Amino acid sequence: MRANHRYILTILLLAVLCIGTMPALAQTDERMEKLSAEQKKLAQRVLQFMSDMDKKYFERVYKLNNNSESERKEFTSDYSDYDIKVTRGAVVEKMGQMVAVGKKATPNSRIPGNLIWGRFYSLDAHPKSPLVGMLHATIVVQFFDSGMSFAGGWVDVMPGTRIEADLNELKQSVDKVFAKYNVSPEYYRTLICKGDPKEIDRKWRRKPSCNGVSFYGRPAFMPTEKNFDLVTETFVNFVDVYMGLVEKHKDSPYTKKDLEAQDTMRREWLLDQLFSDPYSSKLVPFEAWSLANVPPLIKF
Repeated sequence: MRANHRYILTILLLAVLCIGTMPALAQTDERMEKLSAEQKKLAQRVLQFMSDMDKKYFERVYKLNNNSESERKEFTSDYSDYDIKVTRGAVVEKMGQMVAVGKKATPNSRIPGNLIWGRFYSLDAHPKSPLVGMLHATIVVQFFDSGMSFAGGWVDVMPGTRIEADLNELKQSVDKVFAKYNVSPEYYRTLICKGDPKEIDRKWRRKPSCNGVSFYGRPAFMPTEKNFDLVTETFVNFVDVYMGLVEKHKDSPYTKKDLEAQDTMRREWLLDQLFSDPYSSKLVPFEAWSLANVPPLIKF
């Protein structure tokens, strides 16, 4: 009998240890139980999407870098808990993923009510080649006790050297998705460069290519599920093309001028995060966003 007790205790301890080491993106929590049946279905789709993106793009970068090493750290704040995963290598010098598990609405939330459940996912990549800019791609889904919900995101590249044929390929990847949903991308493309009026200091504003889109304005559709479809398909199409450009240029020759353009772009991104973006500058812990998205080398 005592042997059985020891066996059961050992199994329970192992289970607790395994749960404690699960990444945040794989976990559900008690907040999901407060959602309606339909909301739960979408929340599960969100979790699955993040898991799929983690597997898909990290495996692709591991292959490009011939290196499957990564590091993972967790951080917490009043508003969210953060799970950060980063890999580094020779072709993609750094790629970082952030998963933010929402705990309460931020002060600049556009939606009334208390946050019930939310996830934010971002992917940032910094190729070694100065011919391919920095990728910043995000998605966020939130449910509020007011009955309202939101699916948004942001996807574009911050170019150093501008290669118009490559940028046009990224633009077309977005346009194809919007054409499928019979929606014009122009409003969302304007937002990508116009930015958020709540930004603290616009002179430090990031400088994207303006070929991606921002979904942080008005939703394209009233059902959040359909907006989620539009946002996620745009995300995947854009990042797929971007990764193809990274592979295309991994051995392409470049000049000192190209490197200087990359240095400028990387410096401008850091300044955006420090002084312009209302989330990184005020709400997200520095340790979290700097690990997830800051370039591997910045020159002043």
